[in-house]
Amino acid sequence: TTVRRIAPKGLDRNMRKRILIVDDDPANRAILIEILRDEFDSAEASNGEECLSRMRDFGPDLILLDIMMPGMDGYEVCRRIKSMPNGGLTLIALVSGRSSMDERLEGYEAGADDYILKPFNHNEMIARVKILFRLRGTLMDLARANSEAHVHNNELERLVRERAAEVVQTRDVTVFALAKLAESRDPETGEHLERMRKYSQLLAEELEHSGPYTADIDATFLGDLYLSSPLHDIGKVGIPDVILLKPGRLSTSEFEIMQRHTLIGAEALEEAAGHTASGGFLHMAARIARSHHERFDGSGYPDGLAGLDIPLAGRIVALADVFDALTSVRVYKSAFTPEVAKSMIDNETGKHFDPAVVEAFDTRYEDFLKLGEKHLVAPKQSLAV
Repeated sequence: TTVRRIAPKGLDRNMRKRILIVDDDPANRAILIEILRDEFDSAEASNGEECLSRMRDFGPDLILLDIMMPGMDGYEVCRRIKSMPNGGLTLIALVSGRSSMDERLEGYEAGADDYILKPFNHNEMIARVKILFRLRGTLMDLARANSEAHVHNNELERLVRERAAEVVQTRDVTVFALAKLAESRDPETGEHLERMRKYSQLLAEELEHSGPYTADIDATFLGDLYLSSPLHDIGKVGIPDVILLKPGRLSTSEFEIMQRHTLIGAEALEEAAGHTASGGFLHMAARIARSHHERFDGSGYPDGLAGLDIPLAGRIVALADVFDALTSVRVYKSAFTPEVAKSMIDNETGKHFDPAVVEAFDTRYEDFLKLGEKHLVAPKQSLAV
């Protein structure tokens, strides 16, 4: 069987719709070619296998597909075409001399877009084909719209992600700047905030991994701790310089004033949390600000909490803060070596510090040294204890 493509001379065939006529009867193919030749490009195939082959080289917009053919029938050919990538954009009109409802339904279930009866009427055939192409034009417009919408949605998602990242970055910078504002009043603290934040993360990660607080620490806890731990001493903005920067021991009354920084910070942070939808990390920041000077044996301040009544984040930050304070120069002391600081912390197990947090500290001690290696003093620089 020959396969022909027929188009009148003088017309740009690329501008015309392409119709593939599939029928095992050459007479039926000839009739359809004659009907369609003035307005459409046509090619023909004599069976289902040949039809599938012509899909690749001819690329039809519409297939007029006979149902009753030797070998693969029209229903199966239709199903195969519609299952191809973009096969839904190729229109298929089944052609048959039978008009039973069961046959029509089977054709539509196979994916056919129309069902045309033989014998063909010239004007009706042209009208039906034009209606099908209007349908195809609508489908193509819809596909283009969906593609453009997909591209647009991807761009919107990208912009939202970028904006969200900017908001988070701005928030983090702002929070850290506020914490630095409080710390800036003490010129000897240096990178204290950044170090104790990292120390706190090490302790929390170890407690999550090894216990006993695995159930209490998750990604949210770690994220909130990272953001909130630098705010532990934000309340110092309310303490007079004469007390905050005093080089010697504080008097009883001065120490009582100094203790108030825990309450000042907690109240300010809780008030800030109340102005957001959920409060987020600011609630943890408030708990840390209030509780990081509590002691495991109940002898701390401001509330005299003991044991597990002290918020876990406060117990973690307490040790991180003390380790960095011990190994840093202050107006009232020189820096201890990390070995001496570790010994002092170990001696406070169950008194100042939660034993589980001390155990996590001992486990990750080498990591503490790596984080603080540019800051920590060598043994010969330490004071005797």
